This record gives sequence, C-alpha cells and structure tokens, in this order.
Amino acid sequence: MPALQLIKTHVHAGDLVKVISGNHRGSEGKILQVNRAKHQVVIEGVRMIKKHVKRSQEQPNGAIIEREGPIHISNVKLIEKKASSSASVKEAKVSKPAKEKNTPKPKVPKAPKAAKPTVE
Repeated sequence: MPALQLIKTHVHAGDLVKVISGNHRGSEGKILQVNRAKHQVVIEGVRMIKKHVKRSQEQPNGAIIEREGPIHISNVKLIEKKASSSASVKEAKVSKPAKEKNTPKPKVPKAPKAAKPTVE
C-alpha cells in the first residue's frame, strides 16, 4: 500500500479564509484544522453538520451535536495570514545589508588592426 502523500498547503490553522466554490461559497471564517493527507480544512462556522453522539458519562442520554465539517482545500482562498511570533525574527534577518554582487567588467572595443604592408 503506498504511503500517504502530504501536500504543501497555501493555508494554515488560524488563517482567515473565504470559500470560493461549492455549496458554502462566499462564507468566511478562521481555519481550525488542516488535514494535509486528505487535502481538507475545517473552517469555523462553515459546513455545520449534525453528529450523533453515543451515550457516555458526559452525555448520559446521548445527543445530537452540531460541529464543522471538512471542505476541500482547493475551495478556499486565503484572505489574511495568522500573525506569527516568528515575524520579528524574519524581519531581523531581512534587515541585514545585502552583499554586493560581482558584476562583469564592461567590454572595451578593441582598436582595429593595422593593415599589414604587402611585399612587392
């Protein structure tokens, strides 16, 4: 069985996104979870589904709860990235002066060769 291929995603948890296609087109929300193996994202307040919960100590009679369902990652567009704490570190690295690149020497036109004297 082949191993699952994880993709590089254009969105991450905490980013603000807009749904651009599908039944929930136009909805906006914050990403709660990214499932890279299944190419899906869970967005806060979008695609609310009803989940039947079995009896447990928390729910002695069982329950029907509403929660967000997954949407394919290709159906969302990034609106605003989450502010990261590493931004200040990146700025410090960028603020260093760039090294000068070696530029090639300008070409100087050569003087035309003098005509050789002909022997008669």
